[in-house]
Amino acid sequence: MKLLLVAYIPLLPLEALRPRWSDPGSFAVIDNGLVLCMSQEAAHSGVRMNMRSAGVAAVAPNTTILERDAGKEEIAINAIATALMQFTPEITFLPDFSIVLDVSASLTLFRGAVTLCARVMQSIKALGFTAQLGAAPTAQGAWLLAQSYRSKGMLLRRRVLTMTTLHRRLNVLPCGLLPAALPFHDWLTVIGAKRIGALRQLPRKGLLRRTSKELLLVLDRAYGEAPEMFEWIKPPLQFSARVETFDRVEHAEALLYGATSLILQLVGWLTSLQQSVRTFMLLLEHERGRAAVQPTELEIALAEPTWHEAHLIRLLKERLGKVELARPVIALRLEVLRIEPMLPPNESLFPEPGGSPQDYNRLLELLTARLGRENVLVPSDVADYRPEICNAWAEVAVTRQKAQIEEILEGRPFWMLPKPIRLLMRNNRPFYGSPLKIINGPERLEAGWWNDDTAARDYYVAQGSDGTCYWIYLERVKDAQWYLHGLFA
Repeated sequence: MKLLLVAYIPLLPLEALRPRWSDPGSFAVIDNGLVLCMSQEAAHSGVRMNMRSAGVAAVAPNTTILERDAGKEEIAINAIATALMQFTPEITFLPDFSIVLDVSASLTLFRGAVTLCARVMQSIKALGFTAQLGAAPTAQGAWLLAQSYRSKGMLLRRRVLTMTTLHRRLNVLPCGLLPAALPFHDWLTVIGAKRIGALRQLPRKGLLRRTSKELLLVLDRAYGEAPEMFEWIKPPLQFSARVETFDRVEHAEALLYGATSLILQLVGWLTSLQQSVRTFMLLLEHERGRAAVQPTELEIALAEPTWHEAHLIRLLKERLGKVELARPVIALRLEVLRIEPMLPPNESLFPEPGGSPQDYNRLLELLTARLGRENVLVPSDVADYRPEICNAWAEVAVTRQKAQIEEILEGRPFWMLPKPIRLLMRNNRPFYGSPLKIINGPERLEAGWWNDDTAARDYYVAQGSDGTCYWIYLERVKDAQWYLHGLFA
């Protein structure tokens, strides 16, 4: 099924300067001295489109006037497009602050058009922008449906899946939504062609003489009677994104909104290239000028590469919760340091009890972000036969995977005593709370001669009267003694 989405960003000039997640207020953006767009607060105060700045100051003195910044608008709409690449690689731009997505091949993956449209809207909202979404089998048709939000009194479904339904929806839309029809608005009104359906019923040759070839081409594309050709944008090979905080932020937790928008862009970029991130860095930029200081760096290394939005945001939230800012933050920048090819999940018929290895690694990453790398230790093997040396603890970043650790420790107790305990002897049997019964062994060990720390021992598994199992050894020397070295869970 052919389906294209068009996301129209009506407040892009304003939200490129003041995103939705920044402090609300009365704002108006002017271009060449005239109001281009405004916030709801400004509209309620009487500010109108094409009003001069002097008129804004007169009717709404509390409204902040902002100059349009085309450079920031370009950065903003590119950021939105990058984030939406997680849904499809086929994305491009249309005039009038609109983005086209061909999601025909993504419908099954995202469980249908309704769920996919909801995900797209959620992502745009999380980035800090207001969107109007249209969905149709043609891009021009979806664009007109998205534009119909500004038609008063029209309660139409703006997301249609079939060409027949699209024709019915387009027929009742006003001709004023077509930019190519605006120069001929008065003539069309006089002859009664106020709706697109009435416009299409006019003789084609006469309409071509009195209007323009461009108007007919737009209509043909909207109704699927002419092909639509697009050049899809290509993601960069390196990722680096920046967002301003728009206020001096003094508490790290307040940076989460801006950081989330960067993560959304990262996820879209990773998905488009079929990559996953292993290490990335969030830089908190401080004051410029004479008081300039180096950015605060938060490097996040993952035990397992990922591209999942929720997990990355959760890790970042934990790290930001531990940061104490010495200086206010004015901007955030996210840079990717290491990526790896995206690997599909390895599903098994019988899932591992207690969660998959991916779940285990995510837990370690979350604990590391919350407690600090130095406070999260896991078993790590060292190439030595002596248990007190080979059974070590190390930071998560330098350890092996869970399955490898379990394989190394198989057959030996998990809990090793920091120092072996010398055992008493009663009736020629080692004693620890009760006489110990040998149930397995020996495992002979002789090592350490290379550094003058020779260990010659015979290890046994012994059991107490209460059923507890112990790992004990007997020294292989004259007047040998028994020692307790480990406990079995």
